[in-house]
Amino acid sequence: FMGVFAVIWVNTLIGTSDMNNWLLENTLTFLFLLFLIFSFRRHQFSDLTYLLICVYLCLHVYGAKYTYAENPFGYWLKDTFHTSRNNYDRIVHFSFGFLLAYPMRELFLKWLKYPKMAAWVLPIEITLSVSGLYELVEWAVADVFFTAQGDAYLGTQGDIWDAQKDIFMAFCGALLSTTIVSVIKRVFNIYEKE
Repeated sequence: FMGVFAVIWVNTLIGTSDMNNWLLENTLTFLFLLFLIFSFRRHQFSDLTYLLICVYLCLHVYGAKYTYAENPFGYWLKDTFHTSRNNYDRIVHFSFGFLLAYPMRELFLKWLKYPKMAAWVLPIEITLSVSGLYELVEWAVADVFFTAQGDAYLGTQGDIWDAQKDIFMAFCGALLSTTIVSVIKRVFNIYEKE
């Protein structure tokens, strides 16, 4: 997974249309990868979790390559479905909740030994919290620290409710992910150790 991600990450760096935006968008990616690398010997996730993380990070860095608002795949979706905006950022926000809720759940169950109920609820709550914090960081970066990069980094595309919709999309993704996992576990009678 690291090899696949590295190839995609380098491709987004080489082909980026806005280097400053790419660096801003990838700061958290770099920190997250450091966490995964340094925690690997002591705590390992399942292969499924690493796959979900890899897919999410690939979606994220692909968005950073062009800026989210100028993403070609988002324009294709806009033309195909006749939407009013490039929705690639909404896909990534939804994916944040959908693809990372299961890894968070695994972290709470296997690493931190939380009760099962907490491992179901906390990924949804953390998705909401991190999404809200991310929107605040976006505002600060765009309005306070890097005003020249503000519009490209925010990618609101004139939508005054962009931040709230992004948070809602992440919430929906996390809720759907935990619901799917819960249904699969019940249907196939898969029980976990507490």
